[in-house]
Amino acid sequence: MHSEYAPAGSPRRALAGRRLTRVPRRFPGTALILLLASASASLAQLQPPPEPPGNPLTTSKANLGEALFWDEQISSTRTVACGTCHLPTVGGEDPRSGVDPLAVHPGPDEVFGNQDDVFGSPGVPLNGADGLYDWSTHFGLLEQVTGRRTLSAINAGYSPELFWDGRATNEFVDPVTMTVILESGAALESQAVGPPVSDVEMAHVGRVWTDVLARIDESEPLALSPQVPLELIDWIAGRSYAQLFEDAFGSPGVTAPRVAMAIASYERTLFTDRTPFDDFVAGDDEALTTQEAAGRSLFAGAAGCDNCHQGILLTDHSFRYTGVRPQTDDIGREEVTGHPDDKGKMRVPSLRNVELRAPYMHNGRFATLEEVVEFYDRGGDFPNSEISPLGLTTQQKEDLLAFLRRPLTDPRLAQELPPVFDRPRLYVESERVPRVEGSGRPGSGDLVPEVVALEPALIGNPSFTVGIWNALGAADAWLVIDDQDPGLVLPGSGDLWFEMISLQGAGPGAGFGSVSVTIANDPFLEGREWFGRWYVDDSGGGFPVAVSKVFRFRTFGVQQQTAIFADGFESGDTSSWSVTVP
Repeated sequence: MHSEYAPAGSPRRALAGRRLTRVPRRFPGTALILLLASASASLAQLQPPPEPPGNPLTTSKANLGEALFWDEQISSTRTVACGTCHLPTVGGEDPRSGVDPLAVHPGPDEVFGNQDDVFGSPGVPLNGADGLYDWSTHFGLLEQVTGRRTLSAINAGYSPELFWDGRATNEFVDPVTMTVILESGAALESQAVGPPVSDVEMAHVGRVWTDVLARIDESEPLALSPQVPLELIDWIAGRSYAQLFEDAFGSPGVTAPRVAMAIASYERTLFTDRTPFDDFVAGDDEALTTQEAAGRSLFAGAAGCDNCHQGILLTDHSFRYTGVRPQTDDIGREEVTGHPDDKGKMRVPSLRNVELRAPYMHNGRFATLEEVVEFYDRGGDFPNSEISPLGLTTQQKEDLLAFLRRPLTDPRLAQELPPVFDRPRLYVESERVPRVEGSGRPGSGDLVPEVVALEPALIGNPSFTVGIWNALGAADAWLVIDDQDPGLVLPGSGDLWFEMISLQGAGPGAGFGSVSVTIANDPFLEGREWFGRWYVDDSGGGFPVAVSKVFRFRTFGVQQQTAIFADGFESGDTSSWSVTVP
């Protein structure tokens, strides 16, 4: 794998690798071929994203960026990485949006369950520097949700501005010293410094970049990941983040600009140039079926899609208001520019891999591409839309949808195929996440206290936070963690933890609180199973105490990881991609 896919001096993920077996295609009609040949001749083939002066792409820098991008330890709660919201299987976006009921934001009216709700991305519970959770108006002690749908990290290196409103500009400023580091071409670097200090996405309230750097410096690279690509394991080679930064940049120092430049370097390797559309642009007349070719002609002609979705990238990087929601619901670009004419405008995304990226639009309003095509066909849904009704026939809609799907999809992406799109697995994808199960006992209002157990029980974790809600406000509550289920009667101790707190809130169901548990740096804890419950001094349910369900977890270290490698690459068989290595 090393020699075949990663020649010396070339970042492995920037490499194209092998061509996949071509899908059988029907030959388009002669007249349509002539028309499309003229259209394809005006398109240049996709090249790798440009590198900004001052941040050249290197293998070590991209490898460091990959580790940082997928390392959940960077978040305050150790539960969210950059990659959490940008999985290749769904085109570089968030698979939870539109599917997970906990991935809903109430929208501008702050009421759940109506038309202005937004399908966003869950981040972290509202939390403080001490690791304890606070009550969020909309999300309680559970993960907060972003107010916009996540944009794709795939092909993001081509955009001159990032985020829906373009607030990540091509000039990169050190977030600590506020000095200009890169004068142009650095939207990825600018974007990378935002989420780690967002107290919705990855941070505790008041977190600053010096806090982020301290966390990186104290963390073992990818300690939470149960599976890591073999080549990345080989490169890390048991070294600390400090050593990896020195390797990548040639001198000691873990700094905010270096974090951003490494992550941006990794993201610049994540581009998809293996679609049937790319084959078509390269001159392959058989790259599209007859229907797909008709859809391409419609896309570039009568439907006018390429007025905004232009060129080989299928975007002109402009900002438009298309009438997805009222302009005042989210003012979009106006928030950045201050110009009223920009009210409601959002960045035009690339349509590459669009069939993988449901739901659609910045609020996740549409669940399918069919709904998107119908929306554009009727010219938007609110006044001042920049699109006009199209009047497409049923057949035209089907042709357009055919072009938007297979021709624009890189087949390596959904399967996360190496050498480009394989990745470290996340802690939240593993069996290491605590599980809540069984039954409890109700208290006042016939309510059973709810437990929140999200964080990793990594050996040496100084703050494994466990929360409680739906309990009696202002009551005393005990967190007990033992090597067996503590049961429905408050015990006098716990082998791992025993602590009493006074709950915040007032009245039945309004009580909440949390405890930050210290997991000792003790090898004896490796693989041990633990059981925890909350007990609340509340006899309103007919019992001396109200009791939560049990949560169970295992403490784990990093003595073993699983390597992912490409034994099954040619066949598409992933059954042999994993092996346990010491």
